[in-house]
Amino acid sequence: MRLTLGEVARISGANLVGGVAATAVTRISVDSRRAGPGDLFVALPGEFADGHAFVEAALRAGAAAAMVTRPVEGRGAALGPVLVVEDPLAALRALGAWVRDVADPIVAGITGSTGKTSTKDLLASVAGVKFRTLAAERSHNNELGVPLTLLSLREDTEVLVCELGARAPGQIRDLCAYVRPQIGVVTNVGVTHYEQFGSVDAIVAAKSELVASLPEGGVAVLNADDPAVAGMAGVTAAEVLTYGLAGGAAPAARVWLRGEGIEVDAFGRPSFRLVRGHEHRNVALGISGRHQVANALAAAAAGLALGMSLDEVSLGLERAKSSPWRMEVTERGGVVVVNDAYNANPTSVAAALGTCAEMVPPGGRLVAVLGYMAELGDLERLEHERAGALAAQSVQRLVVVGERAAPMANGARLAGLGDVVVVL
Repeated sequence: MRLTLGEVARISGANLVGGVAATAVTRISVDSRRAGPGDLFVALPGEFADGHAFVEAALRAGAAAAMVTRPVEGRGAALGPVLVVEDPLAALRALGAWVRDVADPIVAGITGSTGKTSTKDLLASVAGVKFRTLAAERSHNNELGVPLTLLSLREDTEVLVCELGARAPGQIRDLCAYVRPQIGVVTNVGVTHYEQFGSVDAIVAAKSELVASLPEGGVAVLNADDPAVAGMAGVTAAEVLTYGLAGGAAPAARVWLRGEGIEVDAFGRPSFRLVRGHEHRNVALGISGRHQVANALAAAAAGLALGMSLDEVSLGLERAKSSPWRMEVTERGGVVVVNDAYNANPTSVAAALGTCAEMVPPGGRLVAVLGYMAELGDLERLEHERAGALAAQSVQRLVVVGERAAPMANGARLAGLGDVVVVL
């Protein structure tokens, strides 16, 4: 959404130094390498570098201004205007909240230990059949990524699909305070983020903050096959829609939307019947992984909550594409490569490898590319070794990406897989 430097200063509480208040800002950038004409470059402190060191580069690239916490020294000070703030993240949050209020889309928030990004991609495709839809890039689901997503809204955006992640109690509640979702989707609860929370009960409480934040008249979409998620119905004032798989943990009578008759093709792409009451549609997903059916059901339920028809929802599911490095499947010369290396966790890796086991090409080779699983705390080495041992059961070559994922290679070798490569 287009803003002026004067509006940015007013909304964020910044002090504009130099420049003209009427100067337009068309995009927010936190990476000087991607900054260009019309951008507001926000200098954030980073783990390895301070964004203030790159203000000059951003302004030379044509950025309209830079947001900083201290005066810019050297040549950068003369290159363009700056907006001085105490806390750049708080400024981004205020700007994002303002844009969200002005654009006023229907907001669907998605959380869960696994499946957030895939469900986001699926729901964005579904909603896009009927509505002008914006979805978060990759896994922009934290205190930086969510405001950046809001700042990408246009005046004509009708539906916004957000991921909401948590590394501490209260974080999802804080995000919801300014994202203000009307639809909340919870995919599942697992050991991801165990390092931060210390127990599964604490993770359940954190994920439930999304549905607890929904307004009356909102809709909570809950996985009936996960008892911890199904139990979240008791903490929300919103209408509850449940989804699950035929033969899953939940009795059929408790499942509002279900998937039946799953079949998987040679590239791991599932097809299934999408069933609501006495209606059903046959759906063939274009993304790989039997586990994607549960994510598709979550997206379908949210699409129906938006007022879409089963036909529209089915079309959107079949059109969906996955994010990069998420169950990407390629085949050449009898070699099938499955790349699931981005932002992995034990559940998603097990699901990816389960798909691999269904994809062994006759006379060919199956290669899996897997990455580091973060935020596992004391379980980190054990879970990586388990994943490697699981990979050894279904692939002919394992490529492990990242030094901290190396225990995965050890687990695969101990399980008898000889062709293991670690890429640092």
